[in-house]
Amino acid sequence: MVRQVVGRRTSGRLIMTVLAINGSPRVGGNTSIMLEWVLAELTKEGFNTELVESASEPVQGCVACGYCGEARDGTCRFDDSIGQLIPKMAKARAIIMGSPVHFADLTPWLKALIDRAGFVMLHNDNPMRRKPGAAVVVARRAGQVHAYDSINHFFGITEMITVGSRYWNLGVGLEKGDVKNDAEARDTMAGLGQNMAWLLKKLAR
Repeated sequence: MVRQVVGRRTSGRLIMTVLAINGSPRVGGNTSIMLEWVLAELTKEGFNTELVESASEPVQGCVACGYCGEARDGTCRFDDSIGQLIPKMAKARAIIMGSPVHFADLTPWLKALIDRAGFVMLHNDNPMRRKPGAAVVVARRAGQVHAYDSINHFFGITEMITVGSRYWNLGVGLEKGDVKNDAEARDTMAGLGQNMAWLLKKLAR
């Protein structure tokens, strides 16, 4: 599900699109809120932004079938929400991945996306190369850094440029909306959006 598509037009066309992916099964929850804080800063800078929330849908994990290496058309064998998202990732100018912490790591849905998208990209001339990427993670109490690292490993192996902020891109919250009480998280997300906008403008020169 796409929750947000905003942006401005320049000379009749949308400028670069930043794609945010919410790996939480909770639509509109704390992870979503943090991603929207980041996207708000990018929108201020004139970027088109899109927030995708599909993690409540059942998906297939990677089965190492080799289809993406044989077909070499930028697609995955499985046509579920992840299969449909992979081409969108290839076209986006920057990627933000968000996840709540599930047992000290990212969600199974986001792990499935990383595995499947990673293989598809690497077998198809790696369209992720040198795109900015950022991880956003929230937890009730602990485990954020491990999940944060898991997402950043995807950026590393696909040759993306990892974007940070004034602190690690983390927040604290359990129930929907709890993260709104985390003032440092809000400030960190604002800094992240500003840094990504700056980098995108530099890369566009």
